[in-house]
Amino acid sequence: MSETQLRPAKVGSCVFEPGTSVMIIRTKAYPRVGLIGNPSDGYFGKTISFTFSNFSAGVVLYETPELEILPSEKDHSRFSGITELVRDVNLHGYYGGIRLLKATVKKFYEYCSEHQIELHKQNFTIRYNSNIPHGVGLAGSSAIITACLRALMAFYGVSIAKYIQANLVLSAEVDELHIAAGLQDRVIQVYEGLVYMDFAKDIMTRQGYGIYEPLETKLLPELYVAYRADFSEPTEVFHNNIRDRFNRGEPKVVTAMQYWAKLAARVKRHLLKHEVHHIGEVLNANFDRRRKLYRLSEQNLRMVETARSAGASAKFTGSGGAIVGTYQGEQMFRQLKKELGKMKVKVIKPRIAPG
Repeated sequence: MSETQLRPAKVGSCVFEPGTSVMIIRTKAYPRVGLIGNPSDGYFGKTISFTFSNFSAGVVLYETPELEILPSEKDHSRFSGITELVRDVNLHGYYGGIRLLKATVKKFYEYCSEHQIELHKQNFTIRYNSNIPHGVGLAGSSAIITACLRALMAFYGVSIAKYIQANLVLSAEVDELHIAAGLQDRVIQVYEGLVYMDFAKDIMTRQGYGIYEPLETKLLPELYVAYRADFSEPTEVFHNNIRDRFNRGEPKVVTAMQYWAKLAARVKRHLLKHEVHHIGEVLNANFDRRRKLYRLSEQNLRMVETARSAGASAKFTGSGGAIVGTYQGEQMFRQLKKELGKMKVKVIKPRIAPG
């Protein structure tokens, strides 16, 4: 039976297609934008993030005699020539998404074992796909993991609290794959919509997760997202040695994290008071402080400066390669597309994915 022969019945973010003894499950997760406060989320700070549905990562899972993980187009090993191979490595690195699925399955199994959750013995085949721009700070990897975790929960009939799901996604990346990451991406991709997050040390120590407060997406001002389609640089490059410097208590790093956390709280107040005209200046301040602390690539700096020259605000959505900001009116948006387009940067209006 093909996956589209029958009209699916939706259950949450999953799609079940009955009709034979085979059940097919589809799940999705969306890219995220760190609107304000990042990168303090990995350093007991505060952030506000949102998910948007212009792109997505999807997982398909169905019962089979043996457990199998199928490769996607990003996992291929055949190339037309050496130039294509190098281009593929520059865009996607040396590993595709199969390792993400393996790590997620392992963490899910360990969680269920630890909590005496008995899993049925049926096996499955799983595959993923994603059109989220790679390596530009939109959290494409954690979107794949989040979609995979949702599919596993549906297949085994296991319910896991959202804050625990976020911790599991983070653990799959940090503990299993040694990817530098903070909790922000995983929280917003699990909760979706627009979320204010407080990762204060006393809160994290006491309960093992932060305070996550959904906000009304209608509170947001006009926003654009711009990203490089031909650029990929690992998060670790932008994180530099900040972690070691923070752990040593270097005042410059510690005060920067506190500063970004205060900016997130400030934007939350502006949103709740409908003071959206103040938000652009706060986004700019977030980036200006980051520029003083991190070693940033010239291409990323040009993106921000070009957007600001058109009258918009601009800051990184994550680790670099994509920016977010406010703009005023269609004329400014068209100017953004024109000027950033000269740099082969795509500009979109994000469709906020509701929580």
